[in-house]
Amino acid sequence: MQNPLDDYIDRIVTGDCLTHLANLPPHSVHCFVSDIPYGINLNAWDVLHQNTNSGLLGQSPAQIGKRGFQRRGKPIRGWNHADRSIPREYQAWCAQWGALIYPTLMDGASLFVFGARRMLHRAVIALEDCGFLLRDILAWEKPSAHHRAQRLSVVLERRGLLDEAERWQGWRLGNLAPRWEPIAWLFKPYPRTVTDAVLDNGVGAVNLDACLIDGKAPSNLVNFRFEPDEPRIHEAQKPVQLVEFLIKLTTREGQIVLDPFIGSGTTAVACRRLRRHYVGFEIEPGYVHLAEDRLRRLR
Repeated sequence: MQNPLDDYIDRIVTGDCLTHLANLPPHSVHCFVSDIPYGINLNAWDVLHQNTNSGLLGQSPAQIGKRGFQRRGKPIRGWNHADRSIPREYQAWCAQWGALIYPTLMDGASLFVFGARRMLHRAVIALEDCGFLLRDILAWEKPSAHHRAQRLSVVLERRGLLDEAERWQGWRLGNLAPRWEPIAWLFKPYPRTVTDAVLDNGVGAVNLDACLIDGKAPSNLVNFRFEPDEPRIHEAQKPVQLVEFLIKLTTREGQIVLDPFIGSGTTAVACRRLRRHYVGFEIEPGYVHLAEDRLRRLR
């Protein structure tokens, strides 16, 4: 009899993962690594709520033609009740796929989820409600960060409030430069001890020796950059060395890694280079084609 996993192993399947995850056999996946949609309106695929504010995915005049400021997204407005519901709707979306992946992972398996600093906690809560437990929050130090902070004095000058503009010199509207992104590290509970999970399922331990950085054991602050010839095909893409680090840390050769939001195919590339198997889903056909081309170049 054919194993249902045969239809998915070492493939990137085009489609919504919610229609496919239930087809994966129980206790068949050794690790979950995914740069999931952040729910911060980065692009149409990242709009995971019912709020239809007219500013959604718009651009200000200052952003036109600038790659780092393609879209302003929709600003967080304290007075807007629809905005306040966005985090809850994002959490509900995470719970949908979280409930489907829980049975597929082996007891003791690790789950790594990339996310936005202001939304990741909702993904963590959803996954905890699905049965996972939070082990740690890693911090990836990014190679660069676009700083979006308007000068308040300029905004006031445009309103003709010259005295107020002078009073607020040096102040800005925005955040600090976002130099790091969080990675939530969860795991599926095991019935006895972690050692039993290792013996029974081959998961639960961490291979620190394979992940030494400058000869020292790694910490939960990681710093990986894009390789000089690494193709950049997705606006939210992560360095392949970063994903390789997570996979090497928690899996062995020949084990299976699941990524239901595989985007540019970085998880598949990392698995191919590390001799792991992968199961991937991607809802955007264009990215599937680009990811498959990226994999062909590895051969």
